[in-house]
Amino acid sequence: MQILPRASNALNRIFARISNMMNMAPVDAALREDIGRGDVTTEVFVPAGRPYRAVALAKEEGVLCGVEAAAYAFRRLDGRAVVRVLKKDGSLLKPGDRIMEVRGGRALLTAERTALNFMQRLSGAATMARRFVLLAKGTHAKIFDTRKTTPGLREMEKYAVLCGGACNHRIGLYDAVLIKDNHIKAAGWDFIRSRVPSLRARKGLKFVEIEAASFQDVKEATSCGPDIILLDNMPVPLLRKSIAYIKSLPGRRPEIEISGGVNLKTVRRLALLGPDRISVGQITHSAKALDISLEVE
Repeated sequence: MQILPRASNALNRIFARISNMMNMAPVDAALREDIGRGDVTTEVFVPAGRPYRAVALAKEEGVLCGVEAAAYAFRRLDGRAVVRVLKKDGSLLKPGDRIMEVRGGRALLTAERTALNFMQRLSGAATMARRFVLLAKGTHAKIFDTRKTTPGLREMEKYAVLCGGACNHRIGLYDAVLIKDNHIKAAGWDFIRSRVPSLRARKGLKFVEIEAASFQDVKEATSCGPDIILLDNMPVPLLRKSIAYIKSLPGRRPEIEISGGVNLKTVRRLALLGPDRISVGQITHSAKALDISLEVE
């Protein structure tokens, strides 16, 4: 089984631990939404009391994610269902690959769409993450996701990003500070500069990051002493100037992150400018679902 380098060895064990701890409440909610008062088609046309077997098949190339969510959906509706996982999250898929086999009662057909929805959606995000990572390969830049996730699915989509070989930015508003343009307009640079040092004593914060949209913003932001400077929606000449300025700062400099207007056509060019990080909302908010089907055998 071919696993992405990021999903191998120790990280593979981390993926397994995260997937086992993953909150499956979104799957429960999706099942309730889909079934409602009952699966009329299956109840009327599929005999009860018979054993059935189905296999999930990859229909296109990509990175697999969401196996545990899919397995949970089948087991949730059929407590005696037996799920055999043939491909792990982080596996590279090709058309025809068998992902999992499921044995159980007719409830397998009721769970089918929900199981596939999660696996297709999460595999799409993992696949998109891998595309960006490959385009930045050989540069210093690491690819990060954003908070532009599907409501209710952030934990799962952030996990999918890891399966694709990219990195997680902050999970929510609680675990890191990102001072954006609206914060700056509301508070002003002097107030922000006075408050940043106090954040160092606050536990549970991964970093303090400040957004900059102009060269003047870059100077103001660096004077605040953040961990990361976010260069947002800057044209390439301004990015070069800003990156050179930040890297020329004496002592410990903040990391440099590029965001805004990043896509599969631009990411390589941006990575070659020398940032430490590139954050891409497209990984989660615009990923195409991977084509996976469930076939009854």
